[in-house]
Amino acid sequence: MASTSRLAVEPETRARTFGVGGLHRAGGIAALVEAALYLTAIVYFLVVLDFASVTDPAQMARLLVDNQTGLYVMNLLSYVVFGAVLVVLALALYDRLKADAPVTMQVATAFGLIWAGLVIASGMIANIGVSAVVGLYGTDPAQAATLWQTLTPVVDGLGGGNEVVGGVWTLLVSVAALRASAFHRAVNYLGIVVGAAGILSAIPALGEVGGGVFGLTQLVWFAALGVLMLRESPRT
Repeated sequence: MASTSRLAVEPETRARTFGVGGLHRAGGIAALVEAALYLTAIVYFLVVLDFASVTDPAQMARLLVDNQTGLYVMNLLSYVVFGAVLVVLALALYDRLKADAPVTMQVATAFGLIWAGLVIASGMIANIGVSAVVGLYGTDPAQAATLWQTLTPVVDGLGGGNEVVGGVWTLLVSVAALRASAFHRAVNYLGIVVGAAGILSAIPALGEVGGGVFGLTQLVWFAALGVLMLRESPRT
């Protein structure tokens, strides 16, 4: 009788265990993908295109026209795909940390999902904007430059100009991980630095510095978090 009872219970137990392990493993992979997308975007926008050095609206419009395909792909990857993968990571972290910090992780996950939505929207608007600028450039280059100047604050406001929402999510997740003694303390303290930088990017005088620190340090945080999550997740 005991043997029969155990056989009845074990499949359900294994299903729950494997399901959790699969979610944690997916979260680890998602974190590594986020780090890779960050690195790819940094190299493309700051090194290949050197976006930061282009300040003249007419030159920027010309840059968009000359690099339409590459920009479309990179906006798709670094915004839309990034946001979609972020949903997986946010849910995996919630599942991992909710037992020790339920309220903190509920709030953190809400911010994580909001951030994912904002980033996806930002990328979609950016791609539509680039297409509109390219279409207009052939007949009216000046108007095309003006159009991009109009769209840039919208794109930046949603997902690129400040990192408050992402900063709050990273900060809360790191605080919850410290409370749960999860991952590694150094990684969690790094997450607090990342979150603080993101929040400080909302201050105009610290916008560029805070955003830069947020991006670079979160790349490292994502990579370290992904490795740790994959190491601790049971094999499925």
